[in-house]
Amino acid sequence: MPVAELPFGIVIDLSFWSELLNLPDDQKILAIFAIIGWTILALIFFFMGAELWVAARQSLYTSQWKWMTLAVDVPSDTVQSPKAVEQIFAQLSGAFAGPNFGEKYWDGVKQRWFSFEIISIEGYIQFLIYTEAKFRDLVEASIYAQYPMAEITEVEDYVSTIPDKYPSDTHNIFGIEFGLAAEDPYPIRTYEEFEHSISKDVTFADPMAAILENLARIGPGENLWLQIIIEPISGQWKAKGIDMIKNSLQDKGRKLVKKIVENKKPASKEFFLSKIVTVVAEELLKAIRPPTEVPVKKKEEAPIGKLSDLTPGLRDTVAAIEEKIGKIGFKTKLRAVYAAANEVFNPSHCLEGLIGSLSQFTFPERNGIVPKGFTSAHYAFKNYRLSWKKKLFAASYKKRKIKTGINPYILNIEELATVWHFPLPLVKTPLLQKTGGKRAEPPINLPIEEMTESPLRRRVQETPEAELEEKPPAELPYA
Repeated sequence: MPVAELPFGIVIDLSFWSELLNLPDDQKILAIFAIIGWTILALIFFFMGAELWVAARQSLYTSQWKWMTLAVDVPSDTVQSPKAVEQIFAQLSGAFAGPNFGEKYWDGVKQRWFSFEIISIEGYIQFLIYTEAKFRDLVEASIYAQYPMAEITEVEDYVSTIPDKYPSDTHNIFGIEFGLAAEDPYPIRTYEEFEHSISKDVTFADPMAAILENLARIGPGENLWLQIIIEPISGQWKAKGIDMIKNSLQDKGRKLVKKIVENKKPASKEFFLSKIVTVVAEELLKAIRPPTEVPVKKKEEAPIGKLSDLTPGLRDTVAAIEEKIGKIGFKTKLRAVYAAANEVFNPSHCLEGLIGSLSQFTFPERNGIVPKGFTSAHYAFKNYRLSWKKKLFAASYKKRKIKTGINPYILNIEELATVWHFPLPLVKTPLLQKTGGKRAEPPINLPIEEMTESPLRRRVQETPEAELEEKPPAELPYA
């Protein structure tokens, strides 16, 4: 019986391992997998249980949140570049509050998010911000800092006007989720690249004009809504007493720049379990077969490239990536939904134009905004899967869920301000809600003229009935 003697009189019986190594190769692999396979299953169940626990705690935590929809109107004569909206997004990054281990796994603390929306209800266009009540002051302060004459009004959430389940007797919907054409660190075309010079003066071709034009083309009974959900992300954290800078956008960007400069091809993506199986199989083969004495030739590595070796286009791309990761980033999800009554449902006459208007942010050899998910189905169980997709999409849009659907991506504040900003006065879109000018008290006996009312109803705090009752006059003192 093989034994191993250790110091201090310790003896270890190695008979089991001796018999195991003497088994045939196929039986040996099965035996080793049977010995260590349960640990893999245990880890899988552990992580699944942890995720379910966190989801339950977060559901309890978020049930106390109160959401509100704010309608934002700016004066029609306001001349502000998208740089002002970029500053709004920068200020909203202060809403980040990364929970520690105990807050996440015990209290269920979850990061709050925002939804910046542009909606068209029968051609009436409105800019909206969907936020948790805790951050209403932050949102209003960030807007008033850049647009002092803006009007911000709390309105009722418009999403309740369409059904939750489909097919419906009254409405039908078609939803699109937009993603990035390339990796996150590659920037899209931003507003600074929409400036051009015809003469001595610099002209700004506002990209919002094309988006608003498609939103204005719908008619009675139709709705076209666009939402951009953003969630603040972490910039740094402490580990073992050492400050470590980490940002998912910056980290990816630095690796991508290094890969481009060194002229390395991206590694192929491999499933996690397949990596484990490959490593285990290689180690088993090493243990079973004796090492060969023939020297293995090392692969000749390509020489590491330099920035000066890149073409002018690649150098510009590297500079653009570094510029993007140098600004604040948000986890982002972009959705659009066309909802209409069944008798007027015709998504092709506006969604194709909306997709085209978002393609203007595409920069060749860098990045762009492209459609990646649709509420459509083909082949087997088509009707069932189509109904399920529409129901899921409607719920995701109404609750402003960022994780449902395609994976979220990261845009920085400059890119967000390019896609969502208040249009310049040169953009003449009909039925775009704007303030008439400076707010002031109206003069006495001002004649009232009927105007087109907004389909969005304002939220008004109800006055308790006790305060509406007539109070008896105070008793007069005796003369």
